[in-house]
Amino acid sequence: MRLEQLCEFCDDYLRVDEFDDYCPNGLQVESSAEVNHIVSGVTASLDLIEAAIAQKADTLLVHHGYFWKGEALPIKGFKGRRIRALIRNNINLIAYHLPLDAHPEVGNNAQFGKLMGWQTQGSFASVGKHDIVLNGVLPAAMTLAELTESIETRLNTSVLSISCGDRPVQTIAWCTGAAQNYIEQAAARGVDAFVSGEVSEHTFHFAREAGIHYIAAGHHATERYGVQALAGILEKQFGVRQQFIDIPNPV
Repeated sequence: MRLEQLCEFCDDYLRVDEFDDYCPNGLQVESSAEVNHIVSGVTASLDLIEAAIAQKADTLLVHHGYFWKGEALPIKGFKGRRIRALIRNNINLIAYHLPLDAHPEVGNNAQFGKLMGWQTQGSFASVGKHDIVLNGVLPAAMTLAELTESIETRLNTSVLSISCGDRPVQTIAWCTGAAQNYIEQAAARGVDAFVSGEVSEHTFHFAREAGIHYIAAGHHATERYGVQALAGILEKQFGVRQQFIDIPNPV
């Protein structure tokens, strides 16, 4: 299919114009007018690019792309090596950040909740016209230790859990990636636990003092699922070949 057609579909499906993001969403590096084989992944690192080259892909679809606000503008060093590798091998780079976090169907938060079997009941913390944090209930109440074990099992990773005491967990809020600061809004809503990807030093103290359990499940680990779901939509809608390649990252 035509690259332009694919990008127009994704931009519209994810409603990118309704977000004020930290980076451009959509096509970031144009190398090939035709799309036949998509490799998806979390971050457009050199390792992922080389994996896409080995698979003879023509398009790379990621959550974390390039050209972030505040980063140096010159295309040199590691950024230059990445972009040269894309262009020399005729690989397009398409990236969606906040729109892929917040989407109600293929979004990272929706897909993470679905993976865990949590029932979504609402959302909060708007970014543009859309909320970024989901809240809901567990299928059954459990201890923090049981919740921690269930996340580690589903994600196949180790997580950091911070206990506020022996409070059982029934209600929960979650946001993948670097969303630790939303814990204050989660606590204000009275949920028993908040889950994000990353953690900050002050999160430990706030969780204990505010009486809310907190789990940092990993930025990479929690954001592997949205891009896979989006690629699956593209495969079903347009018949393009797609595959997800996971470049392990403990952060």
